[in-house]
Amino acid sequence: MASIPQPAIGKARQELYRRMDKDNLAPLWEVLHNLIPNEPSTPCRPALWKYRDARPYLMEAGKLISAREAIRRVLILENPGMRGESCITQSLYAGLQLILPGEIAPSHRHSQSALRFIVEGAGAYTAVDGERTVMHPGDFIITPSWTWHDHGNPGAEPVVWMDGLDIRIVQTFGAQFHEPFPEEVQPVARSEGASAARFGNNLLPLGATAPFGRTSPIFNYPYARSRESLAKLAQDQDPDPCHGWKMQFLNPLTGGHAMPTIAAFIQLLPKGFSGEPCRSTDGTIFSVVEGAGSALVGAERFELEPRDTFVVPSWAPLRLEARGETVLFSFSDRPCQEALGLWREKRG
Repeated sequence: MASIPQPAIGKARQELYRRMDKDNLAPLWEVLHNLIPNEPSTPCRPALWKYRDARPYLMEAGKLISAREAIRRVLILENPGMRGESCITQSLYAGLQLILPGEIAPSHRHSQSALRFIVEGAGAYTAVDGERTVMHPGDFIITPSWTWHDHGNPGAEPVVWMDGLDIRIVQTFGAQFHEPFPEEVQPVARSEGASAARFGNNLLPLGATAPFGRTSPIFNYPYARSRESLAKLAQDQDPDPCHGWKMQFLNPLTGGHAMPTIAAFIQLLPKGFSGEPCRSTDGTIFSVVEGAGSALVGAERFELEPRDTFVVPSWAPLRLEARGETVLFSFSDRPCQEALGLWREKRG
């Protein structure tokens, strides 16, 4: 159904609309061109958050409010086209979370799924359903839906990570639930690395079932291993003209996305890379891990350095450039779109 020009509304038609409005009825033909446009239309706008600008606010907040008081001390990355809506795209939330030495972010659980991408600092931990993992920059960590989780920092330096949640997706279905744990910290029931040993070495315990449903049983994908995989990939094949060398984080039990609602990727751009334009229907959030370069998003040009975050709206053309060897982490709502047969990509 294509959009069509709308004629002026006569008095008789206006009177019809007025009367039907009292019975909670509305004419489709007056809004059809907005509901079903010729191309994806979104209020999400291209945007860049420079870490060097955001970090002072985050550290100042660390002096003014404790992690215990805040529950989660986070600065929301609000899309400039959707201010006040607590989202970075129409479907996803993102924020920068700080935990200072000696602090604990108390345990709770919620129906929303979350990822953590570690941006700065080391020595803090996150705990998921009785297992802790120490965070390092570049690590991709998952908090599955409805799992107890808390964070602590027994180390000596501040630790910052980017949160990504499917809050808007869960909100669409009216399925939002939250529950605090009875104690500030959940008991540790398994040794660190237990989930990786059980499921991350191409081995599977006999009789094992998926502990987190459709979410990966591995909840920490260390950056050291991801970086090594990218380097090996780059040795054996030419870079993709749009994406360089790009890899998708997987659920080892299914071979599918690591999370049922959020896709996560890591990619390497060689020095001097000047990519071809590409667009897709999944609005995507990027975090710069290493290197420097540029992202051309529609008519916008963003100059990138480590720890910066930028967002590419649905169907906005993206072209990447790298001055030096550059690594990008990204996430989007692609699994939802693929499950519904909606995801599209266009190159050139």
